This record gives sequence, structure tokens and C-alpha cells, in this order.
Amino acid sequence: MEPMDSQVTALALSDSDSFSVDGADAADADLQALRRLSDNLAAAFRSPDDFAFLADARIAVPGAPDIRVHRCVLCARSPFLRDLFARRAAGAGEGKDKDKVELRELLGEEVQVGYEALQLVLEYLYSGRVGALPKAACLCVDEGGCSHVGCRPSVAFMSQVLFAASTFEVAELTSLFQRRLLDVLDRVEVDNLPLILSVANLCSISCVKLLERCLEIVVRSNLDMITLEKALPPDVVKQIVDARLSLGLVSPGDKGFPNIHVRRVHRALDSDDVELVRMLLKEGKTNLDDAYALHYAVEHCDSKITTELLDLALADVNHRNPRGYTVLHIAAMRMEPKIIVSLLTKGARPSDLTSDNRKAVQISKRLTKHGDYFGPTEDGKPSPKDRLCIEILEQAERRDPQLGEASVSLAIAGDCLRGKLLYLENRVALARILFPMEAKVAMDIAQVDGTMEFNLGSSGNLPTGIQRTTVDLNDTPFIMKEEHLTRMRALSKTVELGKRFFPRCSKELDQIMDDETELASLGGETSTEKKRRFHDLQDVLQKAFSEDKEENDRSARSSSSSSTTSMGAVRPRR
Repeated sequence: MEPMDSQVTALALSDSDSFSVDGADAADADLQALRRLSDNLAAAFRSPDDFAFLADARIAVPGAPDIRVHRCVLCARSPFLRDLFARRAAGAGEGKDKDKVELRELLGEEVQVGYEALQLVLEYLYSGRVGALPKAACLCVDEGGCSHVGCRPSVAFMSQVLFAASTFEVAELTSLFQRRLLDVLDRVEVDNLPLILSVANLCSISCVKLLERCLEIVVRSNLDMITLEKALPPDVVKQIVDARLSLGLVSPGDKGFPNIHVRRVHRALDSDDVELVRMLLKEGKTNLDDAYALHYAVEHCDSKITTELLDLALADVNHRNPRGYTVLHIAAMRMEPKIIVSLLTKGARPSDLTSDNRKAVQISKRLTKHGDYFGPTEDGKPSPKDRLCIEILEQAERRDPQLGEASVSLAIAGDCLRGKLLYLENRVALARILFPMEAKVAMDIAQVDGTMEFNLGSSGNLPTGIQRTTVDLNDTPFIMKEEHLTRMRALSKTVELGKRFFPRCSKELDQIMDDETELASLGGETSTEKKRRFHDLQDVLQKAFSEDKEENDRSARSSSSSSTTSMGAVRPRR
């Protein structure tokens, strides 16, 4: 076989030999030559496997494959990248993998630039041309009602490209995407304007026109000051306040901010202190509805704060804020499944419309990228939150199913409480293995973690010297106690929530559980073979359940830590 380098040389020679300018205009000939050069350079980027022997650096993008690049091309096209690689070559990267560049080293952490946006910018550096915008990253899921001009995926993608191009100091690409955003700015949904404004502010000098125009629109919009204060840096917020004051859009007294009593409630929520909220309400200066406390908690606080506020039963779950949004509309923007399910179980109406005639499910669809919703999900892997929220809201709009008995197997258990409890333990354990995200949402709402976990295996499987910390349902005689009933109620609610909001998952669980009817007949007469099969299944379930529980616990601790950090970063200054 002919060596790769000779093939490349032959291709280059054939390209040049086959090109003829006889009778052609010189300018057209130059254009054709530039196009060929562009295509050849682009091929080096688009086909990394074919040109792997030439690549001398790679960019590491979290959650995506590394992008192999050629430093000579990037340095020739971008002053920023030339300086970066020069510093690394001079020894700034000692002790590290010199060929590997982390995305945060390139673009920082102020704007989360996606894999597709970065690829478009890099391909432009190679070819000098902007490729087709990727459908998976630029289109939302509301295919029937959205023009895909001002929805979040489209706006976010263009903003990410703009930020990366500006950071890399690629003036032509920066100018191009600034013009694209300016062309659609009047059609961008108002809730997406802070995103564009924050990026334009970061790009500053290279995006002056976009910054000025976006500021002008935001000043005259109905975006409230709390939302702006959370989303934008203080200097930009001050510009908006000053502009609104000069136009007479807000009063000099409050400058558009809530009164002091409402702000105190909000600060208590920022501190995760629902008891302090209760004390402030007793003063009688405001109430949860007037303070839009549920709206605030859903948009800015941890999900457990929303649950605790709902448990107070002092707020109207369908109350609208001054912009016409119900609490469920805000939850649809937040895209947190647990919050959405909590609101729906408390009576939130999924059919309520916004002032521009959108339901909560349409809000979620216009925030969700096409690729995230329609992309495949491996069995046993968590479903994307965006897709899960849409499925929950779509199911809520349909007629509520009959919750009744969970399946045939549970009905077979009859009045045997031990059989019912074991069935529920097995079913929820399977749900955690097969549908971890859906199961976690339902279990959190049902407060399963606050009940005593029961051992599904036999006591003979425990190593010598280890004391049991859970109750074994296979021990005889078995006496149903209050803790058993509490556990059963929590698990039953988990199953009911699953059947109501995740019918697809519940149907699959029904089929699995109904194929193993011995799960519901512990107390009956069974053959030796059935007993052996049953205990084998128990052991497998227990092992998988324990591993899954440990993983979820680690994820929960990590999520709690990151949530606290994130909240601290956006809290209003005091």
C-alpha cells in the first residue's frame, strides 16, 4: 500500500495540475484556489483520524471527546492562541500534559461554551468559512410552535460562538455573529436577553453595538430587578437602574426592587432558613404570595426549600407574579424535575397560559436542545433532566391515571402486608437500577430516605460478626410495626408518583415484576427450585441496589456541595 505522505503529496499535485485558468478571469481563479485551500485545511480538522500523524495538540472538553488540533494553524489564525501556546512552550505548562489543553484554560468559566460551538469556531480557523449550524445544538424541541430564532438553544449557541471568537481574537467571526444576534434581537424571547447581555458585556470592545442595543431592550422590558440582579454583574445592573430612572420607568424610592419586608423574606430563603421565613410572616408585614416567595424559591433556591415552603400550605401554588408567570412556569424554566413534581402534586395547573399563550411544557421545550431530547440514553443511565421535565409536564396535561394497585403481582399479595412491603421494596429497587433519575425524583417527593430500609436478602448471607442495621423481611415470625407501615406508605407513594408522571417506566416495571410472581408470595408454599430462584434474584437485587445507593449518595453529596457554592455566588449583596 502506498504510504500516507505520498498519497497526500499525490493529491496536492493532482489538485494543482488539474486546475486550469485558460480563459478564466484571474479573480475567479484566485477564488477557486482559495476555496481549494480552505477545503484542504478543513479536511485536516474534519477528518482527525486521517491526519492524526499531524496533530500536535488536543483540547479536552468535559463530557465529550478530545478535539485534536494543529498548533501551527491555530497560532497563525489567532493571536490569543499563539500567545497561549507560546507560554506553554516556554515552560508555563511544566508538570502537565503539554499536548493537552483544558477548555477552561482557553475560555475560562464565565461562559459555558459547548462542544458544537467550539467545533464551529475551530473549523472556521482552519477553513475561513462558517459551516452549517448543528441542528442538535441550535434547535429547540418545540418544533411546531417555534421558529428557532429566539429560543434558548439558538440564542445560547450563537452567544457561545461569539464569546469564543471574541476570546480567540478572531475579528471576522466575532463581527459575523454579532450581526446575526443583532438581526434577531427583536425576536428573542425576553427571558433570554440577560444571556446575550452578559456575553456582550464580557466581549465589551468587540461587541459594543450588541451591548448597547441589548441594554436598550432590557431597560424597556418587563424583566424584574431581582432576575437581572441574579443574572448580571453589578455594573450592568446599575446601568439598567439608572436608565430606567431617567426614563421614569421606576420610582426613585425603590428603583424597581421589592420593599424591605419582601427582601428580608428573600434573604431568609437564600439562607435556606424556612423557619426564619415563618417568623417574618408572623410579623404581618407581608405574606408568601405578596412576596412571590414560591416563585423566588423555585427560581433561585435548592429544591428542598420549595418543598418546605409548600408544606407550610400558606401560598397559592397557582399565584401569578407581575409578569404573568405561575410558579409552575418558573419551575419549567428552572428545569428541575423534583420541583415540577412537587408543584404538580400540590395542585399546580399545567394548562395555565403565560401572557404570550405558552404552557409550562412549551416553556420547557423551548429551553431544551434538540440533541438532548432526542439523543439516545443507555439503559440504567440517568435520563437528561430537560427531557424528564418535558415528559412530566406532558403526562400532567393528560388525564391522571388510576393509581390503585401497582400491578398484578401486588394484587396477588392480597392482604399479606409482608408480601406487599417486599413487593414495593423490590419494585423501587428495580426502578433505581433501571431508571435512576426518575426513581430519585419520585423517592425524594415521597420522602423515602426518612424511613427505615429493609433487607431483601436472608440473614444467612451476612458475614460473621456483622450486626444487622436493617430489618429482614424473611425473618419469621414477622410482625408489622409502625416503622414498617411508614416505609410502606413512602414506597407506595413512590410507586404512585411513578405511575402518574413516568408511565413508560412504570409499564416496564410492571412487566418485569409480573414475570416474577413469587416476589409477592413469600408466605406461601413454594418448591425448592422456586425458592432457590427467588433467593438468587434477591441477592442480585440487593447487590445492585447497594451499589446504586452508594453512587446516588455520592452524587447527592457532590450536588449539594456544588449547589451551595452556586447559590452563594448569586446571592444579592447585603
